[in-house]
Amino acid sequence: MNLPVREIILVTQHADGRPHIAPMGVRDQDRMVLIAPFRPSTTLENLLRERRAVISCTDDVRVYAGCLSGRCDWPLEPVHGGLRLRDALSHESIELSTVEEDPLRPRLSCTVTEVVQHRPFRGFNRAQAAVLELAILASRLDRLSRGKIIQEMAYLEIALNKTAGPRELEAWRWLAAKVNAALDSQGPSDLGYVKQVPGGSSMSPAAP
Repeated sequence: MNLPVREIILVTQHADGRPHIAPMGVRDQDRMVLIAPFRPSTTLENLLRERRAVISCTDDVRVYAGCLSGRCDWPLEPVHGGLRLRDALSHESIELSTVEEDPLRPRLSCTVTEVVQHRPFRGFNRAQAAVLELAILASRLDRLSRGKIIQEMAYLEIALNKTAGPRELEAWRWLAAKVNAALDSQGPSDLGYVKQVPGGSSMSPAAP
């Protein structure tokens, strides 16, 4: 049976205590949190060495977009087991229990040692979901064709334009810039680029 994946922010720490903030998809099974980072991974290295981390759940999709576009300096505060996002809705402190080795993607099983709620969840927003999907797409640009990238973004933009607020639009622009840079590195194409509209987020194909 497939276990549902929830998208979270995982904060690990380097050997010198510096934080590393990374979006991550995790699964829950039998009161354990399952994490499977790809190699090479700073998150993986930190977890294996420190054997602890903190999960932050947030509705601010700029954190996801920022971590994928070079904006990783988000406010943190200390909690049991490490550091959490200051504006998190909730956090979970975890400790590494077992490691299932794999040359590509080790499977880490972690015990939850603390769960704290900080703010109420106020409901789903389609634009937030669209930004999360774009963040995942932006992390896989080396595995997707130009046409697939533009097609996927065009569909996601429908929900974005209908339901986005300032945070979602800002996060989208960060990710769209990252995608455009990747498309630019592939050279010109009849499919064009992601088009940026001032004050909005439109990504209809622009002329190359």
